[in-house]
Amino acid sequence: MRVGAGIAAFIALAVGGGAFYEQLSQYRAARDFPPPGKMVDVGGRRIQLNCEGVGSPTVVFESGLSVEGSLTWSDVQPQVAKRTRTCSYSRAGLMWSDASTASADINRVAHDLHSALTNGGEEGPLVLVGHSLGGPYVMGYTKYFGDEVAGLVLVDASHPDQVQRVAGVTTESRSALSRAAVSLAWTGALRAIMPALLPPGSHHAPRNAQAIQAYAAKSFVTLFEENDVIDSTLEEAGTFRNLGDRPLIVLTAMAPFTEPELRAMKITQVQGAQVKSIWRELQQDEASWSSRSRHVLMPHAGHNIQKEDPGAVVESVLSVVDAVRGSTTTKR
Repeated sequence: MRVGAGIAAFIALAVGGGAFYEQLSQYRAARDFPPPGKMVDVGGRRIQLNCEGVGSPTVVFESGLSVEGSLTWSDVQPQVAKRTRTCSYSRAGLMWSDASTASADINRVAHDLHSALTNGGEEGPLVLVGHSLGGPYVMGYTKYFGDEVAGLVLVDASHPDQVQRVAGVTTESRSALSRAAVSLAWTGALRAIMPALLPPGSHHAPRNAQAIQAYAAKSFVTLFEENDVIDSTLEEAGTFRNLGDRPLIVLTAMAPFTEPELRAMKITQVQGAQVKSIWRELQQDEASWSSRSRHVLMPHAGHNIQKEDPGAVVESVLSVVDAVRGSTTTKR
C-alpha cells in the first residue's frame, strides 16, 4: 500500500509539474512572440489576422494541415503585398488564435474567416489562395460566401476524391496518437514529445521558426483535431466544384517522393510514381472547375511549393489579381 501510494503521489507530482510547465511555456510564448497583425474578435474568441499592403482585390491566404498558421506564407505574402492588399491568418487553435469548441470542419473554418475579415475591416473582392487542405477550405468559403470571391489559386490542394482514388495504391492509417495528444496536452506531455513530431529542417527565418516551436504544443492539438475530421472535410468540399468563370490557377507539385516520404506512406518507388500520376489527374480535374483556369505543373517542387518555390506562387497569385482587375475594368 505504501508503494502504491508513493507511485500515485509521484504521478500526481509529475502531472502537476507538467501542467505548470505547460502554462509557463504558453505564457513565455505569448510574451516572446506577439502575433503579427492583430487579434480580431469573432464572437467571444479571437482570430489572429495579419494584413499588409493596399489595393484591390484583397488576397487571402489559407494554410494547409500544419502548425504554422499564418507563417506558412511568410515567403509569399510580403511580395504580393507590394502590389495589392493581402491577409494571412491562423485558424482557430493554431499559433496565436483562440481554440474553438466547434468541430474543425469547413463550415467553422469558412465562418471564422468571414467573421475575422468582416470584423477586421477587410473588404472584397477576394482572391483566395489555399495550400493542401487549405484548398477545400477556400472552396468551402466560396460555396458559402461566393459573392465575395473573385478568383482563386490552389497550391497543390487536396482533392475531394483523393482518398478513394489512391486507395488501391496505398492505405491511410489513423493513429491513436492524435486523441491521446489532445487529451493530455494540458499536462505538458505533448510539449515533451513535440520535437519528435516537428519535421526536420525549416524554410523559415529563425525568429519565425522559434515562434512556431513555441506555439507548437498548442497548435498540434488543432492539427490533430482537423486531421480527425478530414474525411468529412473532403466530403463537404466535394459538394461544390463549380467556380464559374472566376480566374483560377492550379499549381501541382510533381517532384518524385523522397525516400522519407515513401517510408512514411509505406509505399515503394513504383507505387509512389502511381500516386503522382493519380495526383496529376486529380489536380487537372480541379483546373476544370473554372472556365478560366490554368494548370501549372511544378516538376522540381514538393508539396510545400510556397516554401520551395515561393516565386512561382507569387507569380500565380499576381496573375489572378491582374485577371480580376481586368474583369472589373471591363465590367465598368
